[in-house]
Amino acid sequence: MTATANTTRAATSNVGALIRTGVAATVAASVATMAVAAVGHLAGISLELGGAPIPVTGFGVLTAVFSLIGVIIAGLLARFARRPRLTFVRTTVVLTALSVVPDVIADAGTATKALLMLTHLVAAAIVIPAVARRLAA
Repeated sequence: MTATANTTRAATSNVGALIRTGVAATVAASVATMAVAAVGHLAGISLELGGAPIPVTGFGVLTAVFSLIGVIIAGLLARFARRPRLTFVRTTVVLTALSVVPDVIADAGTATKALLMLTHLVAAAIVIPAVARRLAA
């Protein structure tokens, strides 16, 4: 019975560490994407998409939403995948690549499209490695 209790405690501890790390990385990525958008805007890059302005805080909110979805994916992979880290990294790299497709076809200038794509890559560069480190190889 002791082994079961220790195993359960270890699994709970790992999930807790995964969630804490994922939330911290999400906050960092949200702040970073807002900073990138703000610096880009200050440099003269338009934050308009299809004629509608994108608020700088919108970058942070969407980063948080999709990063937390990534943390949920990591939690599920930790539970069900045979190789959670590898599966998480492969999955999130593909999802990151797919996330820039709307930016490429967006009704915006070239500089705006590049800025949008950069924010996706910045978020991924922060969240993916942080969360992957908490998953079993």
